[in-house]
Amino acid sequence: MLWFLSWMTLKQAKCSRPLQRLLCETQTNLPVLTLFTKKPCPLCDEAKAVLEPYKHKFILQEIDISLPHNSAWFEKYKYDIPVFHLNGQFLMKHRVDMEKLEDHLLKLEMQDNGSR
Repeated sequence: MLWFLSWMTLKQAKCSRPLQRLLCETQTNLPVLTLFTKKPCPLCDEAKAVLEPYKHKFILQEIDISLPHNSAWFEKYKYDIPVFHLNGQFLMKHRVDMEKLEDHLLKLEMQDNGSR
């Protein structure tokens, strides 16, 4: 019983943010779209607004490249944000290319359906 309570406490701590809570509550196999950003970034804000209607198709993960522990990403992308990776692979930069994103999401969905 003590193990279960410890596990639940750990799970609740990991699931405290809205996105994390959603992920914890639903066992989904959604792809991860990573946004490399920094504050302020008007282009990043614009990109997130464009992505809003599609947010049910992926998990949006934001990485602030200006934080000290993300210095490698800062060196790589300091002049290119927003930059997007899909499941860890570079996808696009500067602006959201919805055709490219939809194409890659469809390919991932087809791969996932084929492996079942």
